[in-house]
Amino acid sequence: RAIDSEAQEVHGITEQFLEDKPVFSEVMDHFLEFVGGSELVIHNAPFDLGFLNQELELAGSPVRLQHICEVTDSLELARQMHPGQRNSLDALCRRYGVDNSGRDLHGALLDAEILADVYLAMTGGQTTLALEGAPSREAATDGIESGFRNDVEFPVICVDEAELAEHQRWLELLGPDSSWHEIDQAGNAPQR
Repeated sequence: RAIDSEAQEVHGITEQFLEDKPVFSEVMDHFLEFVGGSELVIHNAPFDLGFLNQELELAGSPVRLQHICEVTDSLELARQMHPGQRNSLDALCRRYGVDNSGRDLHGALLDAEILADVYLAMTGGQTTLALEGAPSREAATDGIESGFRNDVEFPVICVDEAELAEHQRWLELLGPDSSWHEIDQAGNAPQR
């Protein structure tokens, strides 16, 4: 069907641009092979999954993406982390300091790159996502002992005498049967 003018204003895609592009059914098998077994991070996943699953159905496929992929809805995650706040992709970019200055139109590739940065900032995980040409997991980790960063300095918080006395008072209130009494001075609990 023809692209309506309102949609064209959102994503900037014209009929002329699409003239020489394949339709979904022509790339469906390659698409399913590409995403199968992967984790898909999608902002407002039910919306996009609805369209993608509809295209799969129209192309005659019984496959539904949520059955062959792990789907993470970053909007749902943002709502859990920031209840009552705006959680649009633009709002999350502002909240997490992610540059979205190149986002004049709603484009899939740019939005995916921005969402990757936002998701990493939200989850406090790794610092980058390899979105293209990524080697297999085995090849990527061959010969690497660990990707863990050990150069982070954490503050050491020491208690004063008053805090120790207050803690001791609480232990006494808990009584002698409390498991807190079983923890040794080094902080080790007994093996059970």
